Amino acid sequence: MWEKLKKPDFFIVGAPKCGTTAMNDYLRQHPEIFIPDAKELHFFGLDLNFRRRRLTLEQYLSYFSGVQNEKRIGESSVWYLYSKVAATEIKEFCPSARIIIMLRNPVDMLYSLHSQHLFNGREDIEDFGEAMEAEVDRKNGIRIPKGKFLIEGLFYREVAKYTTQVQRYLNIFGKEKVHIIIFDDFKNNTDGIYKETLRFLGVDENFQPNFRVINSNKRIRSKVLRELIQNPPQIVRGLVKILIPHQVRHKIRESIIRLNIRNENRYPMDPKLRRALQAEFVQETKQLSILLGRDLTCWNI
Repeated sequence: MWEKLKKPDFFIVGAPKCGTTAMNDYLRQHPEIFIPDAKELHFFGLDLNFRRRRLTLEQYLSYFSGVQNEKRIGESSVWYLYSKVAATEIKEFCPSARIIIMLRNPVDMLYSLHSQHLFNGREDIEDFGEAMEAEVDRKNGIRIPKGKFLIEGLFYREVAKYTTQVQRYLNIFGKEKVHIIIFDDFKNNTDGIYKETLRFLGVDENFQPNFRVINSNKRIRSKVLRELIQNPPQIVRGLVKILIPHQVRHKIRESIIRLNIRNENRYPMDPKLRRALQAEFVQETKQLSILLGRDLTCWNI
């Protein structure tokens, strides 16, 4: 039923806080690639509990209605990697899909993810160490912040178990259809990694985008405004749904969110906590190194 519709044929699936927003932005600039303005559509991954109404197929495909003659159509949703079923769902939706996976030192990723959760109001424990300790309670439904977001995103250690997640995509799509990028490589050789990605997608690799800084650490200006955006009064929500199309609502929401942020550097992680977490991920890093055929033990230093 989906074969003749304009739909994505490549997906940036995660992990979160690993450079996916920057890569999404740089690929969007390419004239042979179409990626919608909205990121994190999360149409796939029915096992994930976002505590909000999911997009219908019609709503999802509406984001790609602007496709013209582009060679590739893409979509970025960073929790597809974590989901146990998204890979299978994507394969059914587009059997020839190409997958981009971006990975980062798990300790750094989790610290950045915690910061992002604080910014979005999805985390109410300011201290990173305490938030990590709360993971057991949260798996049992305790100490869950209010709001509409992915509950599993608070299971920090589970999010960083890359090996099983990557293996799932390799098993379903095959190595030739999965492009894996290490965050440090992307950061230190942005142009080279970008060109490799363009070759993987089969588009002109000579295009030069604006490699602007994307997704720096942020803080909100007004918690009240953030709460109003995330949880508007029911009467307002109802009127907006009636009067404003879904895609336009998303753009307006994103514009207001951008106005409510300020860039701010975060204090470095406590060295003792960093060492403890690095020790936790030693075995996971070894397994991932074997899977990728690349030594990643520098992550444990």
